[in-house]
Amino acid sequence: MQAIVLAGGYATRLWPVTRNRPKMLLPVGESTVIDRILYQLEDDDRITDVFVSTNERFAEEFEAHIEETGLEKPQLSVESTEDEDEKFGVVGALAQLVEREGLGDDDLLVVAGDNLMGFDISEFVDYFEEYGDPTLAAYDVGSLEKAKSYGLVQLEDDQVVDFQEKPDDPKSTLVSIACYALPSDSILFDEYLAGDNNPDEPGWFLQWLVERGPIRAFSFDDVWFDIGEAENYLEAVAWKLGGENMIADDATLTNTTLGENVHVLSGAHVENSHLEETVVFDGATIVDSDVHSSIVDREAHIENLDLSGALIGAHSEVSHEG
Repeated sequence: MQAIVLAGGYATRLWPVTRNRPKMLLPVGESTVIDRILYQLEDDDRITDVFVSTNERFAEEFEAHIEETGLEKPQLSVESTEDEDEKFGVVGALAQLVEREGLGDDDLLVVAGDNLMGFDISEFVDYFEEYGDPTLAAYDVGSLEKAKSYGLVQLEDDQVVDFQEKPDDPKSTLVSIACYALPSDSILFDEYLAGDNNPDEPGWFLQWLVERGPIRAFSFDDVWFDIGEAENYLEAVAWKLGGENMIADDATLTNTTLGENVHVLSGAHVENSHLEETVVFDGATIVDSDVHSSIVDREAHIENLDLSGALIGAHSEVSHEG
């Protein structure tokens, strides 16, 4: 079995923090968003190759990160885009990668690199191998409003009988997350695209595939975070930290109080402030401020502010005089 880890998005909903940084490399505790997936794939002997699909803008960052991990399986497969407007869509990018890397003879695992999933991918592969049918991972998001943003799954036992991508009026809250296993005879991206079907989201491909044979659902109750927005990212950090705080050895905190789930990275300086549910990146400075549920990017400087739910870009200087 071969694996593709999707890491080509530009994460515009997390700008400015991800304007020049792939969201898959955002820190979550001691590792990054994508690491949990990469390490699990490395440990599964059934996975022969891992192709990290990214774009030209972020290729160097991913290459350096993979080298730093020391993992043997991951290798980059780079699509020729540098901006959101140039993207082929996820299915289009998958079709190009399959052709570019000469895939299609083996079964294929496809997982989004911005998925932080509580279950082990090996459990998902076990389930796929039990039946040999196309398989998706399904999760109950617990909200009809949230379900509108995903592919809605209707099941009979564990078999998918209907699939609706981003429905306006969802009837349930069970959705497909971006984790799929495809037997080699179901890797039909070219045929799907030749029919002038939607190239953007893999859910449209799954909806098309439902009409062609059985699809299984691996339903799980563990945690799942879709790292698409700041709120989701901070929830993932809070889950990882478990109420504790993580402060780099060379960060300095002076006359500062901390709530829960604060991550302060290398070289940051915080003075006369209070932080809670916040990530402070390398070299940032916070003075005389109260910061909640926010992300302060590297080398930013904020002073005399009350912030909640803020995204402060790298090298920004924000202060309030009064």
